[in-house]
Amino acid sequence: MRQANPDVDLYGYNVDEANEEEEEDKFNDGSEEVIKLVNVHKTYLLGLEGVPALRGVSLSIRSGEFITVLGTSGGGKTTLLNIIGTIDKPSKGDVYICGLRIKYSTKDQLLASIRLNKLGFVFQTFNLIGSLTALENVELPMQLRGKLSRDQIRKRAIALLEEVGLGSRIDHFPNQLSGGE
Repeated sequence: MRQANPDVDLYGYNVDEANEEEEEDKFNDGSEEVIKLVNVHKTYLLGLEGVPALRGVSLSIRSGEFITVLGTSGGGKTTLLNIIGTIDKPSKGDVYICGLRIKYSTKDQLLASIRLNKLGFVFQTFNLIGSLTALENVELPMQLRGKLSRDQIRKRAIALLEEVGLGSRIDHFPNQLSGGE
């Protein structure tokens, strides 16, 4: 069994032990299957009644692919993204992220490490930390990852904000930014 990704071990968990029976899927052309869902169902309980949000969803997304999720209001788009982003878990079915099978027993710290190191997730609502500036909010994940020096983090954060047209807003707090910003 090979380790799906040595970088995921941020919190000291041995990925091989956490997912012994799972192996990372590789394709002959070198592209990696990053996300795979197999017959995923999600039902929310409302009192004694179950409300299905997803019914038998299967999909795979390879590294570098760009996909769009379309559907009607209440059709399960946000639920699907929350499951892919490891924020929620399915009621039934299998979810693989970066070759790791995500189960109900998967530790929150491992899921947080996957989100920090492997998945980018942009929320519908901005979810920025109100007491931090735009620059500090962009720097935070890089600080948590711990791979770059303070100076490298600052330069990269500024470059990223400039790239999306927010170079002049780096010292503004979230409540001073528009929804689009």
